[in-house]
Amino acid sequence: MFAAFLPILAIVGLAPAVPNIIAAFGDVPGATTLVPLAVTAPGLMIALFSPLMGWLADRHGRRKLLLGATLAYGVIGLIPFFVASLEALIASRLALGICEAAILTVTNTLIGDYFSHNQRRGWLTFQGVIGPIFGTGTVFLAGFLAAQSWQLPFVIYAVAFPISLLMLLFLYEPDVRAEAEAQDAIGTPFPWRRVIICCGFTLFAAALYYVYIVQVGRAFGEVGVDSAAQVGILISIASIGVVLGALVFQWVSSRFPSDLQLLIFLSLLGIGLVGIGLSTNATVMTGFAFVQQLGAGILIPALVLWMVSQLPAEHRGRGMGIWSGCFFLGQFVSPLLVSGTQFFSGSIRDAFLILGIVSIAGGLSTRLMTKLIK
Repeated sequence: MFAAFLPILAIVGLAPAVPNIIAAFGDVPGATTLVPLAVTAPGLMIALFSPLMGWLADRHGRRKLLLGATLAYGVIGLIPFFVASLEALIASRLALGICEAAILTVTNTLIGDYFSHNQRRGWLTFQGVIGPIFGTGTVFLAGFLAAQSWQLPFVIYAVAFPISLLMLLFLYEPDVRAEAEAQDAIGTPFPWRRVIICCGFTLFAAALYYVYIVQVGRAFGEVGVDSAAQVGILISIASIGVVLGALVFQWVSSRFPSDLQLLIFLSLLGIGLVGIGLSTNATVMTGFAFVQQLGAGILIPALVLWMVSQLPAEHRGRGMGIWSGCFFLGQFVSPLLVSGTQFFSGSIRDAFLILGIVSIAGGLSTRLMTKLIK
């Protein structure tokens, strides 16, 4: 669970420092573009390298790959603290993303390896609850460190070292072959049909998921909220919905099959986006943002649980690698989706409205999609 937070830390740990980093490289041409790209670069590497990491996990084992990637994450993450150059920053962020691809893929795979279906629900709920809490704490700490020096927030990445020590002591290599034999699934072909459908849907859901994260500040601006501090407060209030959504997932996943879980989170996501699009003041917009975040809290655990349940043990790493790649590809598709929608609709709130309707429509199609998998 701690390791699964490391890919999130790579983004939120630097968010408060971005202005200071840009200022530090103010004499470098294009710094205002290059620095934000460097901050988000790990997501691109996760999208590109997760399938490879999943294949390695199935071929050579989970534990060694996870240990090695976590240690490398700590070392590479610290490089900008010691080397004050934009080139080193960009290179280290790209390399960090490869480590994150391994960490994200293997942690999700181990949830499937170590636990039964009902146990997975509990651990994914726990992960969904502690993620936002850790994220908020990290942003606060990173902001304090960034006020001292643009390089100081990079020391946060050293948390990977105690995490890797805990891995060394407590994690074990799962007996995937024994599980495959118990499932009578030795030598079964890779389930491409299931993986393509699940991962295609994940890409769709992730692109909608990141609409709010990336664009909601602009939506608040259209209803007259010009202060960045006020926007931050309103987003923080709405983000309570993520934690509550993760708790709701525990109840939803124990009572409804996967297709209804997917319908619920996409409907909440869509209602929130539609409401944001129709809002004319900040109070109403914050209320609908809360609804959207409620759906977002259910989204990731529901998708992971659904994907893991479709994979036989001997193909679990590869399948989760492709899933991770598609989810983070959605991060890059999302701004393009919003830009295209806004181009035709005229405003960012109109784009929210249209994409909210698309989300609800996607939720209504989940029953058909799950039938195609079977």
